[in-house]
Amino acid sequence: MTASSPLSPKRVHMMDELRGVLILLVALYHLLYDLAVLFPVGIPWMFDPWMNNLRNLCTGTLIFISGISCLYSRSNLRRGLKTFLWGMALTVGTFLVMPSQLILFGILHFFGVSMMLYPLLRPLLDKIPTGIGMWSCVALYFLTFHVYSGVFGLPALGLSVPMPDFLYGHPLLFFVGFPAEGLSSADYYPLIPWIFLFLAGTFCGRWLRAGKFPDFVYQSHNPQLAFIGRHTLLIYLVHQPLFYGLLTLIFFLVSGR
Repeated sequence: MTASSPLSPKRVHMMDELRGVLILLVALYHLLYDLAVLFPVGIPWMFDPWMNNLRNLCTGTLIFISGISCLYSRSNLRRGLKTFLWGMALTVGTFLVMPSQLILFGILHFFGVSMMLYPLLRPLLDKIPTGIGMWSCVALYFLTFHVYSGVFGLPALGLSVPMPDFLYGHPLLFFVGFPAEGLSSADYYPLIPWIFLFLAGTFCGRWLRAGKFPDFVYQSHNPQLAFIGRHTLLIYLVHQPLFYGLLTLIFFLVSGR
């Protein structure tokens, strides 16, 4: 059995390291968000378009990597259910402690649902050639990125058509990507458009698992970052309560109250 055999895939150390970098950047973003929104610190550029694009790049890459990981998981259904339940725990927690920052369908909900959907979709996806599947999913991501705003296509290039009105306003379609009046989520990653990045990752995972990438992708470069990357769920769950608690303490001491 060779190292690139489907039954004995090479470990992709660079993927762990990249995931470590990304979760640190996500944590930094949330720290800045807390300072800009929850505490009296002015950060005027926090919600500028370039910052939103940087946030989407980081989380989009994490979503792509999560799709890759499906090719290495023993049970995507079990992994997805666990992640979704953690997402629901955040929903309950934000509802009880900080309702103004309620998370109805955040990144953990998205990861959980996507992981559970993958085993159901895999018989169909396995029939699609890898390259065609991956690039088609990337194209669909960009084409559906503005579905939330009511259009399909590339409006910046003048290439878009309006989406049907009947898709919008139904609470049960909120998680799919169609907004409904009265529903909002402080952390919102609906299936559309993000599911297409996730599926693109599952196609790319075929190449990685088969050992078709350059050797440096599989080699270890920074064990510390790789360690962080292997514990992204734990870090995601604890960093926000930790930041909020520390900032609350700091501002309490500074204010003298």
